Amino acid sequence: MGQISLKTRVLSDIESLIAQSYPNRKITLKNETLHIAIIKKCYNATNVSIDYHRKRIEMDIVLDDTIYNPNQVNMHIPTVRANFYFMNLIEFLKGCIVNDNKSIAFYASLIHSYPLMNTNKVAI
Repeated sequence: MGQISLKTRVLSDIESLIAQSYPNRKITLKNETLHIAIIKKCYNATNVSIDYHRKRIEMDIVLDDTIYNPNQVNMHIPTVRANFYFMNLIEFLKGCIVNDNKSIAFYASLIHSYPLMNTNKVAI
Protein backbone atom coordinates (compact mmCIF):
# COMPACT_ATOMS: atom_id res chain seq x y z
CA MET A 1 0.00 0.00 0.00
CA GLY A 2 1.10 3.52 -0.69
CA GLN A 3 1.63 6.13 1.95
CA ILE A 4 -1.68 7.57 3.16
CA SER A 5 -1.73 11.34 3.47
CA LEU A 6 -2.14 12.82 6.93
CA LYS A 7 -5.39 14.54 5.93
CA THR A 8 -6.92 11.28 4.70
CA ARG A 9 -5.78 9.46 7.82
CA VAL A 10 -7.28 12.07 10.14
CA LEU A 11 -10.60 11.98 8.26
CA SER A 12 -10.63 8.18 8.39
CA ASP A 13 -9.79 8.11 12.10
CA ILE A 14 -12.41 10.72 13.05
CA GLU A 15 -15.07 8.71 11.20
CA SER A 16 -13.96 5.57 13.06
CA LEU A 17 -14.07 7.47 16.34
CA ILE A 18 -17.63 8.64 15.58
CA ALA A 19 -18.72 5.09 14.77
CA GLN A 20 -17.23 3.76 18.01
CA SER A 21 -18.73 6.56 20.12
CA TYR A 22 -22.36 5.57 19.57
CA PRO A 23 -22.83 2.04 20.88
CA ASN A 24 -26.20 0.37 21.37
CA ARG A 25 -25.92 0.77 25.10
CA LYS A 26 -25.92 3.88 27.33
CA ILE A 27 -24.05 6.93 26.02
CA THR A 28 -21.18 8.03 28.25
CA LEU A 29 -20.45 11.66 29.07
CA LYS A 30 -17.17 11.37 27.15
CA ASN A 31 -19.00 10.26 23.97
CA GLU A 32 -21.62 12.98 24.33
CA THR A 33 -18.86 15.56 24.73
CA LEU A 34 -17.27 14.31 21.49
CA HIS A 35 -20.60 14.54 19.63
CA ILE A 36 -21.21 18.06 20.90
CA ALA A 37 -17.69 19.20 19.93
CA ILE A 38 -18.17 17.96 16.35
CA ILE A 39 -21.56 19.66 16.05
CA LYS A 40 -20.27 22.93 17.53
CA LYS A 41 -17.39 22.97 15.04
CA CYS A 42 -19.62 22.27 12.05
CA TYR A 43 -22.43 24.71 12.83
CA ASN A 44 -20.51 27.38 14.76
CA ALA A 45 -22.99 26.70 17.55
CA THR A 46 -23.34 27.22 21.27
CA ASN A 47 -25.56 25.57 23.88
CA VAL A 48 -25.72 22.27 22.01
CA SER A 49 -27.77 19.51 23.61
CA ILE A 50 -28.54 16.05 22.26
CA ASP A 51 -31.64 14.07 23.18
CA TYR A 52 -30.63 10.56 22.14
CA HIS A 53 -34.04 9.04 22.90
CA ARG A 54 -36.12 11.56 20.93
CA LYS A 55 -33.37 11.84 18.25
CA ARG A 56 -33.16 15.63 18.56
CA ILE A 57 -30.29 18.10 18.58
CA GLU A 58 -30.93 21.61 19.88
CA MET A 59 -28.42 24.42 19.51
CA ASP A 60 -27.94 28.15 19.13
CA ILE A 61 -26.19 28.89 15.84
CA VAL A 62 -24.02 32.02 15.88
CA LEU A 63 -24.96 34.20 12.92
CA ASP A 64 -22.19 36.80 13.10
CA ASP A 65 -19.15 36.12 15.26
CA THR A 66 -17.30 39.28 14.19
CA ILE A 67 -18.96 41.04 17.15
CA TYR A 68 -17.22 38.66 19.58
CA ASN A 69 -14.60 40.30 21.78
CA PRO A 70 -12.62 37.97 24.07
CA ASN A 71 -11.72 40.89 26.38
CA GLN A 72 -15.29 41.54 27.51
CA VAL A 73 -18.49 39.72 28.39
CA ASN A 74 -20.44 39.21 25.16
CA MET A 75 -24.14 39.56 25.88
CA HIS A 76 -25.48 40.34 22.41
CA ILE A 77 -24.04 37.91 19.87
CA PRO A 78 -26.73 37.23 17.26
CA THR A 79 -27.85 33.59 17.30
CA VAL A 80 -30.73 31.56 15.96
CA ARG A 81 -32.22 28.61 17.83
CA ALA A 82 -32.23 25.37 15.82
CA ASN A 83 -33.81 22.01 16.55
CA PHE A 84 -32.71 19.13 14.29
CA TYR A 85 -34.17 15.65 14.02
CA PHE A 86 -31.75 12.84 13.09
CA MET A 87 -32.57 9.37 11.84
CA ASN A 88 -29.03 8.04 12.35
CA LEU A 89 -26.67 9.97 14.63
CA ILE A 90 -23.53 8.40 13.17
CA GLU A 91 -24.47 9.50 9.65
CA PHE A 92 -25.46 12.96 10.94
CA LEU A 93 -22.08 13.39 12.66
CA LYS A 94 -20.16 12.09 9.64
CA GLY A 95 -22.04 14.69 7.58
CA CYS A 96 -20.68 17.35 9.94
CA ILE A 97 -17.07 16.53 9.01
CA VAL A 98 -15.49 19.36 7.03
CA ASN A 99 -12.40 18.85 4.85
CA ASP A 100 -10.53 22.16 5.33
CA ASN A 101 -7.14 22.48 7.04
CA LYS A 102 -8.43 24.25 10.17
CA SER A 103 -11.03 21.53 10.71
CA ILE A 104 -8.48 18.76 10.10
CA ALA A 105 -6.31 20.20 12.89
CA PHE A 106 -9.36 20.26 15.19
CA TYR A 107 -10.19 16.62 14.37
CA ALA A 108 -6.59 15.58 14.98
CA SER A 109 -6.79 17.11 18.47
CA LEU A 110 -10.05 15.23 19.09
CA ILE A 111 -8.43 11.96 18.02
CA HIS A 112 -5.64 12.54 20.55
CA SER A 113 -8.19 13.36 23.26
CA TYR A 114 -10.37 10.32 22.51
CA PRO A 115 -8.10 7.37 21.69
CA LEU A 116 -9.39 4.92 19.09
CA MET A 117 -9.72 1.24 19.86
CA ASN A 118 -7.50 -1.08 17.80
CA THR A 119 -5.83 1.71 15.81
CA ASN A 120 -2.75 3.87 16.16
CA LYS A 121 -2.96 7.58 16.89
CA VAL A 122 -2.25 10.03 14.10
CA ALA A 123 1.27 11.43 14.28
CA ILE A 124 1.31 15.20 13.81
